[in-house]
Amino acid sequence: MTDQPFSEQARADFQRARFKAFLHRVWDSLSGQRTTLLSYDDIKEKLHIGGPIYRGLQTVRVDQIAGSLNRYHEFDRIFLPASEKLADRWQSVNRAFYQDISLPPVVLYKVGEVYFVVDGHHRVSVAREKGQEFIEAEVRECATRVNITPDIKPEDLEILEDKVHFLERTSLDRLIPEANIKLTIPDGFDRMLEHIAVHRYFMGLDLKRDISEEEAVKHWYETVYLPVVNVIRETGILKEFPGKTEGDLYLWVLDHQHYLAEEEGIPLQPPEEAALIFVGDQARKTVRKRKPKEDTKDKKRKK
Repeated sequence: MTDQPFSEQARADFQRARFKAFLHRVWDSLSGQRTTLLSYDDIKEKLHIGGPIYRGLQTVRVDQIAGSLNRYHEFDRIFLPASEKLADRWQSVNRAFYQDISLPPVVLYKVGEVYFVVDGHHRVSVAREKGQEFIEAEVRECATRVNITPDIKPEDLEILEDKVHFLERTSLDRLIPEANIKLTIPDGFDRMLEHIAVHRYFMGLDLKRDISEEEAVKHWYETVYLPVVNVIRETGILKEFPGKTEGDLYLWVLDHQHYLAEEEGIPLQPPEEAALIFVGDQARKTVRKRKPKEDTKDKKRKK
C-alpha cells in the first residue's frame, strides 16, 4: 500500500500545527506570556543545577516537557513548530504515528518538575499535537536547590535565581530542611540577607562574642522569621492577599514596623507584636473598605 495518504495527512497536520502556533504567538504577545520553550542553559546558569544523573527509562507526562537543551527557539512553549523549516522531519515523525511505527524513546533532562528535550523534539511536538498524554523517555535528573514547574514565568525565574543565591549564602535548606521560604517580591531575598546580617550584628552585641553565620541564620529563622509567620498562619491574614506568600507578608510586617517607628515614633516591637500590629491595621483597612457598601445596603433597606 502506498504511503501517499499518510503523507498528505502529515502535511495537513503540519499546516494545522503551524496555524495553531501562529494563533498562540498572537495570544502570548497580547497576554504577555512566555512564547518559547525554557532554555536548559539559562536554567543551569541561573539556578546552578548539578548532574545530570541517569535515571533510566521512564514514562513521562508530555505536558511536563517544557524546555529544550539547544532548540528552544524552534518550537513554541507548547511544542508547536515555529518554522516551516521543521516540516520534513515533523511530517516524517507524524507519518510514523499513522503507520504505527515504533520510534525510539526521547532523551530528557529533568530539573524540578520540568523536563528538557535533549533528543526527540519532533517526537514530543507530534505527541502533544496528537493529544498523547505520556511518552517513553530516557531521563537524566539534575540536582536543584529550588523547584521549577512547567508554567514558570520569566519573573519567577529571576526570583528563584535570587533564592538560590540566598540558599548558597545561608545554607538554610541544610540547617533547617523544613524551611522553604517562598517570595513573589523581586528583591525579597536580598532584603532577607540584610536582615540576617543586622540580626547577627546585634546578637554579637547582646552575647558579647563572635557569632558564626550559621548560628545567626538559625537564630534569625527561629526567633524573627518563624514567629511572624506563625502569627500570619494563626490569624489567616494571608487570604486577604491573593497570590502572595508568607514570606511576602513577613517583609511587609517589617516594612510596616519601620514605617511606624520612623513616621509615628512607635518603638520597634518584638516580631510577634509587630505581626499582630500589622494584622490589626490590615483588618481596620478592610473594614473601612467594606463599610460604604454596607451603609448603602442599609439605606436601601430603610427605604
